[in-house]
Amino acid sequence: MTAAPVASVPASDTPGVSPLQAGRPNARPGRLRARTLITQRWLALAGQTLALIVAGQVFGLLVPYLACVVVIGVGVWLNLLISISPMSRRPTLDWEAAAQLGFDILQLSALLFLTGGVANPFCLLLIAPVTLAGAGLPLRYAVPLGLLAVAAVAVLAIHPMPLPWKPGEDFALPTLYRAGLFCALVVGIVFAGGYAYQVASEAVRTELALNVTETVLAREQRLSALGALAAAAAHELGTPLATIAVVAKEMAREAPEGPMRDDAWLLVTQAQRCRDILRRLAETPDTGDEMHERMSLLQFVREVVEPYAGAKDVRVEAVVTGPPDVAAPDLVRRPEVLHAMTSIVENAFDFARKEILVTARFDAESIAVEVRDDGPGFSPQVLAKLGEPYVTSRPGAEGSRTGHVGMGLGFFIAKTLLERTGAVVEFRNGRRGGAVVAARWPRGRIEAPVAA
Repeated sequence: MTAAPVASVPASDTPGVSPLQAGRPNARPGRLRARTLITQRWLALAGQTLALIVAGQVFGLLVPYLACVVVIGVGVWLNLLISISPMSRRPTLDWEAAAQLGFDILQLSALLFLTGGVANPFCLLLIAPVTLAGAGLPLRYAVPLGLLAVAAVAVLAIHPMPLPWKPGEDFALPTLYRAGLFCALVVGIVFAGGYAYQVASEAVRTELALNVTETVLAREQRLSALGALAAAAAHELGTPLATIAVVAKEMAREAPEGPMRDDAWLLVTQAQRCRDILRRLAETPDTGDEMHERMSLLQFVREVVEPYAGAKDVRVEAVVTGPPDVAAPDLVRRPEVLHAMTSIVENAFDFARKEILVTARFDAESIAVEVRDDGPGFSPQVLAKLGEPYVTSRPGAEGSRTGHVGMGLGFFIAKTLLERTGAVVEFRNGRRGGAVVAARWPRGRIEAPVAA
């Protein structure tokens, strides 16, 4: 059993991120801002200039100033051009950010080529653009940039210009050590870029799933607010309906026998009917504490299983158990708890063979609700990640009893909603097979206050 789809989300072309993410065209604003790229490039160019000055003037190394200044000057020229262009005042497109990071890799590689290649300790800085690409760009751009950096490292390891050194002294790294530096840089580029990409992708997925959760909560809260809206409407409509009823009665008394009097009395009866309906609506908030805002534990589990109680393929049963010396609690009606538990039962309904058992247990300290089915249970791969967004093995609509397609958000939303109410949520497989989802609350978190 896996997560139930809760809301439809537009498709996305962002690799590594679920296609459920907010819709974005191919040429879409990326996560890397132009100002961020411009600023980091200024810092890099300033650092390169400072390193050349220190190496040549402080340590007296034979630095090829002219060639290095030309390479740095190209970077300064490009950064100035981007800074004054419209590109710096609008969101950067993915391909634009990729092009800038590609230039950064080539510019730094050219400078390193002139100053010793992999023997230059600053060759480690080639990891930085690849890390930025992994964190802020789709896979179709991040991978080519990583390959470009690896190719640059290969060139820097095979045949760079000599490392600047003091006059009259030669410095050369052994071939084996140079090969080791090459391997270390490649591993660093792959690891840093891949790690940044994975972390950024998970952050985007989690953010989207939380947005979907907030949308579901907002919808439930709007439904809860309809009661107050109905009461306000009843209050506002009461006076004009009373006036209509009085006028209609006067018309009925004064009208002669015939259709006009009958119509007048019809107005009186219909006005009275409207007033009765509005009175019932107005009474709902006043009696909410008894009728609507609190419910017994048995009522709770019955509402959870009600959508599937009449199913022919699967028997759905609800049970409430507790020690005989402890009174069964009444619960506060919370839409998010009902929604979450109903979503879990829906998942069980898709995977159960013949039976689903919803058990509510209580004692003096806690209240627990367990949903158990006799299906195949959670696979080890799913169980290890269950509760995270976009983890699912739900069948397609044609193979699902409920007709829902697995999107991997149902369990994430349900777990988030339950944990916000103070529950501890557990996913496991039963000893005799089947999946088990349990939520446990301290009684004080969801128990309704004792009625006065």
